[in-house]
Amino acid sequence: MKEIIMFTMAVCPYCRRARHWMKEIIDGNHLYANLEIKIIDELLHPFLAAKYDYYYVPAFYIGERKVHEGIATREIIESVFRRALDP
Repeated sequence: MKEIIMFTMAVCPYCRRARHWMKEIIDGNHLYANLEIKIIDELLHPFLAAKYDYYYVPAFYIGERKVHEGIATREIIESVFRRALDP
């Protein structure tokens, strides 16, 4: 299982929606219960966010690899979760 890093901003409505879907997906599927997800608010941690190459939030990384950037659907988030479980 690989760590998921999510870059977000508290003021972003797409980020809030993505976090809502993340909770629904995790609550609905026990396979995702132990995922390691680090959520980083870029406004609170700008120096950390600057180390990553993205422009839009939410942005998802698995390890150092960007797997999604921008408006996320429930399906996209579940895809990120599945990829994090892949060996």
